[in-house]
Amino acid sequence: MQRIKEVIVVEGRYDKNTLSQVVDAVILETAGFGIFNDTARRRLLKTMAETRGLIVLTDSDGAGFMIRNHIRGCVDPKLVKHAYIPDVYGKERRKAAPSKEGKLGVEGMRPEVLLEALRRAGASFEDDAAAERPARITKADLYARALSGREGSREKRLRLLKSLDLPERMSADAMLDVLNALMDREAFYRLEI
Repeated sequence: MQRIKEVIVVEGRYDKNTLSQVVDAVILETAGFGIFNDTARRRLLKTMAETRGLIVLTDSDGAGFMIRNHIRGCVDPKLVKHAYIPDVYGKERRKAAPSKEGKLGVEGMRPEVLLEALRRAGASFEDDAAAERPARITKADLYARALSGREGSREKRLRLLKSLDLPERMSADAMLDVLNALMDREAFYRLEI
């Protein structure tokens, strides 16, 4: 599995699921057109772009390009790379009928096609042997800091999300991904919660 430094932005959960089987990276969803009205999600994308850089990987249909263009307007273009998948006609296995334009989306692409799209976009592939990674924040760390699995965890998690200017609807798992993109384990334990 290839490790990528940048945060990858996809349209939905099926795209995220497919991509997470190909690369080791932080993958965020736009919730389709939900990004248009979600200021917290747009702030998160800006924060992640400033911290790690973004790679936008949307479907090659009209909706995908609308979402891509919206992100262009929200985030400094110097911090964003754009990965494009080819026009492949067909339908995804889980769907009863093809999409409106008849093209496969990110979820329907073969792994090698996704990797090539990321390479062409200029993704920063990290060599596991060469890069010594800082200690990652784990679910056990969230539990130890009473951010999950304990009485009052939800409220504490909401305070932390607010203090970091992150969306309040973020699950504990999504928060874990973002925290690992923003800081190492040592910095996490220094946070005032």
